[in-house]
Amino acid sequence: MRLHRNLTFAVIDSIRDIFNEGVYADKAVEKALKRDKRWGARDRKFVAETIYDIVRWNRLYAEIAEVKVPYDRDNIWRLFSVWCILRGIALPDWNQVGDHVPERRIKGRFAELSRTRKYRESIPDWMDELCVSELGEELWTKEIAALNEQAKVILRTNTLNISREMLQKKLKVEEVHTELLPNHPDALILPERANVFKTEAFHNGFFEVQDASSQLVAAYLDVKPGMKVVDTCAGAGGKTLHLAALMENKGQIIAMDIYESKLRKLKVRAKRNKAHNIEMRVIDSTKPIKKLYDKADRVLIDAPCSGLGVIRRNPDSKWKLQPAFIDNIKKIQQEILQSYSKMVKPGGKMVYATCSILPSENQNQVHIFLTSEAGKEFTFVSDKKVLAHIAGFDGFYMALLERKK
Repeated sequence: MRLHRNLTFAVIDSIRDIFNEGVYADKAVEKALKRDKRWGARDRKFVAETIYDIVRWNRLYAEIAEVKVPYDRDNIWRLFSVWCILRGIALPDWNQVGDHVPERRIKGRFAELSRTRKYRESIPDWMDELCVSELGEELWTKEIAALNEQAKVILRTNTLNISREMLQKKLKVEEVHTELLPNHPDALILPERANVFKTEAFHNGFFEVQDASSQLVAAYLDVKPGMKVVDTCAGAGGKTLHLAALMENKGQIIAMDIYESKLRKLKVRAKRNKAHNIEMRVIDSTKPIKKLYDKADRVLIDAPCSGLGVIRRNPDSKWKLQPAFIDNIKKIQQEILQSYSKMVKPGGKMVYATCSILPSENQNQVHIFLTSEAGKEFTFVSDKKVLAHIAGFDGFYMALLERKK
């Protein structure tokens, strides 16, 4: 493989933005891919995957390269040189690379550091300690290895507009090859990554990109056409749109979020999906919640969380996440449970879900809620723990609770 200057410089600049300026990796990649319209699919793939690779393995590479954040330009070139050597890519004869890169020492350090999990899996000490304490050595070792794999591209068929089999045929015509996914009735998986957002099928609202684990959540809520359903932390609405499809556009979905900007994105997506039964409401005070007390057949709480189950999708979260954030988010999760559960009417159901793998954000939160004053009105129906190393997809948790009649 021969390295090209303009592609490599895009990678170097993006690494600087992510680690020195706090830019999110997906945004840095998005910006990098707009640098040159002449780049083909292979060029774009190199830029995106190399950025994510260096972010994913940053602790390991930085240890080998003997550099620390914030990185100066030379530091980033040293990280890049380590990446090249470990990938078996010949280093170019450029000034930035320097004359002597100690290939044998790099490989030796890699072998040595790979014996220790926190270096091998490239994670901060605190994260390693926390996850061992909650999951145990063996489970965490398997889980973090799976979470460091590249995420697969999964589509969710929008059954309001098309069947899964027909979507598969339409995508094949557009040279996007997909495979069916067992136990996920609406899902298609891409064996090869492709820019699906450019397809006619996407613009016609035939599918959304949504991880297989995330696709389990809306189905777990057990919705029926004609119900009144509240999605309390809707965000940009991946699960809201799935609910609309499961309800066949019948009944009412109230999509709520504290961020109006996210609901605006949902509005655009709902239009493309031809989902007509969704109403957006911004949570700007306690009033929108109180208005819905005892009114909903179903309530989905896709709670804010550490996001430890979706590290493969957001590898930079390993470096941006802090222990204080997790402590704080657990308080918020419980407050949300206590408050939003009051929207469920007697006999109605509620799902509490997170994209975390930590019991302290999942089973423990449900237990605390059920033993509280508000929770005494609910009974535990079932829960589902999805681990990346078993499922092959994102780590998730969901619990189904029913309000007593």
